[in-house]
Amino acid sequence: MAAKPVLTISSKNYGAWALRGWLMCKLAGLDFAEKVIPPDDPAMKAEMLLLSSSMRVPSLQHGDVMVWDTLAIGEYLHEIKPKAGLLPADIGSRAHCRAICGEMHSGFGSMRGALPMNIKAHFPGFKIWSRAQADIDRIVQIWLECLQAYDGPFLFGRQPCMADAMYAPVVTRFITYDVALDKLCAGYAKRIAELPAMQEWVAAAKLEPDEIDELDAEF
Repeated sequence: MAAKPVLTISSKNYGAWALRGWLMCKLAGLDFAEKVIPPDDPAMKAEMLLLSSSMRVPSLQHGDVMVWDTLAIGEYLHEIKPKAGLLPADIGSRAHCRAICGEMHSGFGSMRGALPMNIKAHFPGFKIWSRAQADIDRIVQIWLECLQAYDGPFLFGRQPCMADAMYAPVVTRFITYDVALDKLCAGYAKRIAELPAMQEWVAAAKLEPDEIDELDAEF
């Protein structure tokens, strides 16, 4: 029997990229094992604090194939599990999905710096500075455009896809920092938070020890 694919991840409380890769694997229906690198590991801390030269977690080992960039993991999962619907079937919708995934992958640095992912924390009435608010406004615009264009309840229609996985850590940030949303976006955020896989992730995050104060500055 072939060994299970192995997804290497970091902290579930702080690891936004880890959540994205993990959720993609769950949405694809991949039967995988987890390898968790402790967040106090020096190499892992360097990656999570953006001090390393490259981000190589999460990474997926599938037989002889090793994939580490989160977008690359999503594209690979789409190739091996095409019926899972990680990318839309329509070419135009698929291009749109890739575009907003790419925007999340490379953008929103001000929001990441000001509102680091920290699932266990909660800051009611958190004051958001203007540059971070501009990022939040753009994310809300993306959500509204997708929910209206594809009729929801997820960004590209009836089932969660790669785009929903890419924006899932943002949902946790909005909860942590008490970000006010319009009714449509609040409903979308609630649906993401209620996904069984998300609830599984959050439950595990809440069991992590509170040891790494520096990670409150993680993007």
